Amino acid sequence: MLLLGASGAGKSTLVQALAGVLGGDEEGESRGELRVDGHRPEAARGRVGLVLQDPDSQVILARVGDDVAFGCENLGVPRDEIWRRVGGALEAVGLDLPLDHPTSSLSGGQKQRLALAGVLAMRPGLLLLDEPTANLDPEGVLEVRDAVARVLEATGSTFVVIEHRVEVWQHVVDRVIILAPGGGVLADGPVDEVLDRRGQELAASGVWVPGHLPARPARTPTHDSAAVLRAEQLAIARPDGSVLGTGIDLEVRAGRAIAITGPNGAGKSTLGLTLGGLLAPASGRVLAAGLAGDLDPQPIRWKSRELVSRIGTVFQDPEHQFVAATVRDELAVGPRAVMLADDVIDARIAELAERLRLAALLGANPFTLSGGEKRRLSVATALATRPPVLVLDEPTFGQDSRTWSELVALLAELLDDGSAVVAITHDLDFVDAIADSELRMSRRNEQPGALEFIR
Repeated sequence: MLLLGASGAGKSTLVQALAGVLGGDEEGESRGELRVDGHRPEAARGRVGLVLQDPDSQVILARVGDDVAFGCENLGVPRDEIWRRVGGALEAVGLDLPLDHPTSSLSGGQKQRLALAGVLAMRPGLLLLDEPTANLDPEGVLEVRDAVARVLEATGSTFVVIEHRVEVWQHVVDRVIILAPGGGVLADGPVDEVLDRRGQELAASGVWVPGHLPARPARTPTHDSAAVLRAEQLAIARPDGSVLGTGIDLEVRAGRAIAITGPNGAGKSTLGLTLGGLLAPASGRVLAAGLAGDLDPQPIRWKSRELVSRIGTVFQDPEHQFVAATVRDELAVGPRAVMLADDVIDARIAELAERLRLAALLGANPFTLSGGEKRRLSVATALATRPPVLVLDEPTFGQDSRTWSELVALLAELLDDGSAVVAITHDLDFVDAIADSELRMSRRNEQPGALEFIR
C-alpha cells in the first residue's frame, strides 16, 4: 500500500501508530481501534518493522554490522542466522561497507540504507517505510525500491510506504490510500484506477501524480555577476578528520544557483558545511571577500552573529538546527541575533510563515512538526535574516507538490533579487527548475573531490 497526502496530513503519525511507537495518552489523544494481527500494536512489535523519516534517530550502535544485527538480537534470532541476515540485508540495500565501519562516519543517505537494512534483517510481517528514499541518490532510490520488492516477494510481508513521489513505488504496490489534510481518507483503491480517475484533483491537493508536474517559476538568469564565495584548492573532511575530497575549486556568484549532485557518501553535505563557514577546510581556503567588509575574508573565522546575516545554511537534518520552543521563536532567532527591530522581525515571520504554510503552526514546538514541515521551517530560519548567500542541503525533501512549488518560487525570487544559492540535492526536478549550473561530486574511490560540470 502506498500512503499519500499533503505535507502534515498525518501520514507519519499513522505508520508510527501501526508500529506501536506513537506514545501514550500523555502525548496526544486517540479515538477508535487499531489492531495488528488482532492485537494492539504495542503487543505486536516483533511483527512490525518501521523505517523512520529521520535515519539519524535509528542509528543505535557504533559499527555498521552491529547496528543491522541489533533488531535480530532483540528477537532472539540464532547468532549464525543473524550474521547471514546482516550480510544479505546490507547487500540488498546496496551498502557495500565493512561490518566494522563506524556508523558515525556515514552520510545521511547511507544512514537511510543502514536503517532499512536493519529492518529487513528482522523479516517483519508488516514493513512500514516513511519516505525511505528521501535522501538517496537516483541510483540508490532504484536499489532500495528493488530490494524492498525482492523482500516482499520472498516473505509475503504486508507493506506500507509513505512517499510523495508516486512513480517510485507505483508498480510495487497494489493499493493507494490518500489522506485528506483535515482528516479522513481522500481516496482509496488500486493505484492506476485512483490516479486515472482523480489525477487532476489529487495533483491540486499536493500529490505528486505522474503527468501532473508542478509549474516551474520563470527566472531571468543573472550573467557576469560578482563572485560572493570562492573555494580555492579546497580539501574537505568530516569532523573526525577523514578527508572526503581535495583540490576543489568553486565559485559562487550573486543571483545564480549551483546544484551540487552526486552519489551518497561523496561528501556533498561536508562540502556544503565547509562553504557555509561551519566546518574548517582540511586544506585550501574558502573566501567571501565580497561579503566580509572589515572581517577576515574566511567565513570559518566569523562569529555566529557575523555569519548568520551573510551565509545562511540549512542542514540535511532539520532538527540539528532547532533551538527554540516554538516555531515563532525559531523564526525569530536569527533576526534577533542581528538586532533587527521587533516590528521588522514580526513582519518577516508573518511573511515566511504564510509563504511556506507554517502560519497555523507558529505556536507549535518545532520538534512536533511533520518531516516536511520541519524542512520548510529550517529553510525559513535561514531566510529570516535575508543573507546574500544560502547553502541548502536537500531543501525539498518531504514536500508535497504544492509546498515544493511554493518553496521553489520563493528561492527563484531571492535569486532574481541577487541572492546566491548553493543547493545539495538529489531532486532532479528541483535542479531543472532552479539551477543555473550543476556540479556532480564523485566518490572518493573514483576521483577524490572531483566536481564534474554537468551544465
